[in-house]
Amino acid sequence: MTPRLLNPKGLYDPSPNSYSQVSIVEAGRQLAFISGQGGDNPDGSFSPDFATQAASAFRNVGLALDALGATPQHVAKITVLIVDHDMEKLRIMQAAQRMLLGAHHPAATLVPVPCLALPQMLIEVEAVVELPA
Repeated sequence: MTPRLLNPKGLYDPSPNSYSQVSIVEAGRQLAFISGQGGDNPDGSFSPDFATQAASAFRNVGLALDALGATPQHVAKITVLIVDHDMEKLRIMQAAQRMLLGAHHPAATLVPVPCLALPQMLIEVEAVVELPA
């Protein structure tokens, strides 16, 4: 099973922005919560470039999905935190998200923040996943 995604009538249709208003997980399904994944490389280093970190953060979510035996279509919700958010960073983040999730648009929240856990972190992505049966 994968989450059922809805954009109810009367609410803004966010699908062009790669998210849905509602994500429904059937009762009794097992959920996994992927901790915030920064844009770090496998060695723990960070590029100073936001686009590189965004691609790495979503790659890291993908690696966690693989470890769970899940696919991007199993993502029910993502939360993205961006340091010094602006419209250019939003565009870059959405492109990186599409590289992982494709046409799957889970429920999502973007939170602009002044800083993250490490001073070199520019983005962090966490996910709630409906595990496959």
